[in-house]
Amino acid sequence: MPRQNISSGVQWEPIVGYSRAVRIGNVITVSGTTATGPDGKIVGLGDSRAQTVQTIKNIEAALAKAGASLKDVVRTRIFVTNIAEWEKVGRAHGEFFGEIRPATSMVEVSKLIAPEMLVEIEADAVVE
Repeated sequence: MPRQNISSGVQWEPIVGYSRAVRIGNVITVSGTTATGPDGKIVGLGDSRAQTVQTIKNIEAALAKAGASLKDVVRTRIFVTNIAEWEKVGRAHGEFFGEIRPATSMVEVSKLIAPEMLVEIEADAVVE
């Protein structure tokens, strides 16, 4: 099966050696994604809800490049730097995935790659 690597163009990809998403066959795996805007800056500084929304929009864009959409997502993994913000993050996730209802988890981590990042989300999708 052919492999399709999808890049978002953020500075971290060539440094770390990863792709925003990878599609092989009908499976698409989206790397840990943050609220990085088109200008390379974090959207929603200090606002975990706003960062979650931007992060999911970034995941949606990566999926589109791979020929998929949020409705194809079967699993998400949410990493937050403050689990006390779980409800804001969870409700924002639910705005996009409330009808889709993928398997998910949310865990607190001590920090992400940049201090202004509050949320990082991974996603797996299967297209038919």
